[in-house]
Amino acid sequence: MRALRAIGCFLDLRRKFSWKFVFWCSGLTFNTSKPNPVKGSMNYLNTLRRLAAELVGPIGNCGKPTNYFLILMTILLANPIAKAVTQVRFATYNVSLYGSSAGEVADRLAAGYNPQARCEAEIIQRVRPDVLLLNEIDYDPESRLAQIFQEKYLAVSQNVSASASGPAEPIRYPYRYLAPVNTGIPSGFDLDRNGKVSSEPGSREYGGDCWGFGQYPGQYGMVLLSKYPIDTESVRTFQKFLWKDMPGALLPDDAQTKTPGDWYAADALEKFRLSSKSHWDLPIQINGRTVHVLASHPTPPIFDGAEDRNGRRNHDEIRFWVDYIAADIASYIYDDCGTYGGLPTGECFVIMGDLNGDPHDGEGTAGISLLLTSPSIAQYLPPESTGGAEQARLQGGVNKNHLGSSRNDTLDGADDGPGNLRLDYVLPSKKLKVVASGVFWPDNTDRLFSLVGVYPFPSSDHRLVWVNVEVE
Repeated sequence: MRALRAIGCFLDLRRKFSWKFVFWCSGLTFNTSKPNPVKGSMNYLNTLRRLAAELVGPIGNCGKPTNYFLILMTILLANPIAKAVTQVRFATYNVSLYGSSAGEVADRLAAGYNPQARCEAEIIQRVRPDVLLLNEIDYDPESRLAQIFQEKYLAVSQNVSASASGPAEPIRYPYRYLAPVNTGIPSGFDLDRNGKVSSEPGSREYGGDCWGFGQYPGQYGMVLLSKYPIDTESVRTFQKFLWKDMPGALLPDDAQTKTPGDWYAADALEKFRLSSKSHWDLPIQINGRTVHVLASHPTPPIFDGAEDRNGRRNHDEIRFWVDYIAADIASYIYDDCGTYGGLPTGECFVIMGDLNGDPHDGEGTAGISLLLTSPSIAQYLPPESTGGAEQARLQGGVNKNHLGSSRNDTLDGADDGPGNLRLDYVLPSKKLKVVASGVFWPDNTDRLFSLVGVYPFPSSDHRLVWVNVEVE
């Protein structure tokens, strides 16, 4: 009878171990309190050990064999212990930390009192992402700017907003990744077709002839910050992947000629890189599980002419990820080490970045729509905010004619230009369960609104986007 009661209690434990339960067995009572998905499995194992001791007891007392323990082990094998679940917050944020020359931003932030960086640090501290991609933060080989931002802003309590809840807690990221980008790297060709090749950094003409628009090398770079280890030995970068090597590439066309896809000179196309910054596959180790952060920042689909060179490039930069996560069509892709192929089947991933595409409004809707409808992407309600809807209503202009919900906007764009758009994304794979999401854009009655404000913005014209997922 004792064994039957214990087995019945075990089955109840099997159903409820991660939530509050009362376990009664031969006078023993166990109580769990607030659920903890990380510690749940350990609590479960400890309880089973005590149960097993109760069952083994009669063996010694009676001095003869019993099958109580065998029964318990049979149930264990038939009901495997649930895996520990870790909830991880992934976020992307275009921080607009760029200047007019290399090193300028790092010098500007060096003292630790830069108003823009303080606002952005407080936003990050309020949201508290576990894995954070920063777009438009200058790249330098010594990581000087990234280190300054981490040590003198993120690691220092901020309260620019004078929030009623008090200063935000400092936040630290022990793991960081950054790498060269194509912005500001001279091509040696007249890519903007203005009749000359500009080789002196510091002008728009120079930027127009670079592999990615930038007035100096490293402008508009990327940095990944993580609380979890980055498997740097397994990182793949695609900075040098050639646009022409993508099957069906939407190469811009010169309408004045009969040759298709010839807006760029043939010798330039032989070396033309697809990525305007870079594409990164960064494996993050989360409690024994690998989640690939797929990071990029495609060129805006504007600032061009009838040839639509930036719009076409934006489309194919986004399409790169569509193909990369589809094993059956990714064989053409090669990384900067010469290794071919896409993401292995079954791997978990999160695509993050300012993708410069809104599925409903503005230019460049096709590429992002292709990605959002990929069968490999988790389908969930887009992150939203109250502030986005409020500002679209107050600003009016082109926003009044937009088709997409302003609650999903992540860019506060010019009212006489594109207006407010959804451009920044955190897109988990369908194997990851999305449990929460949001856009940091408070309404103007909230003290935290002062961190985002209105033009001229105290921080950035983009808003931080975050998504919580469960990683088993």
